[in-house]
Amino acid sequence: MPIIKSAKKAARQAEKRTAHNQQIKKDIKAALKAFKDSPVAENMAKAQSEYDKAVKKGLMKKNTASRRKAALAKIAKAAK
Repeated sequence: MPIIKSAKKAARQAEKRTAHNQQIKKDIKAALKAFKDSPVAENMAKAQSEYDKAVKKGLMKKNTASRRKAALAKIAKAAK
């Protein structure tokens, strides 16, 4: 347990950020599952949007999100 005031604050902030990041990851997984269940354009757009949000928040690197979005597009193209 932290003793110093700044360490206590850092621990509180880390807890908040962890919860926020986990929610973003959960949203990505839900959108991805919806897309895999029915690979249609609106589900792909939702999943890609979630990846973009993760990049914007610094949770994921830009190239990682780009690679995953390209994979989604490939799946959608094969499904059509």
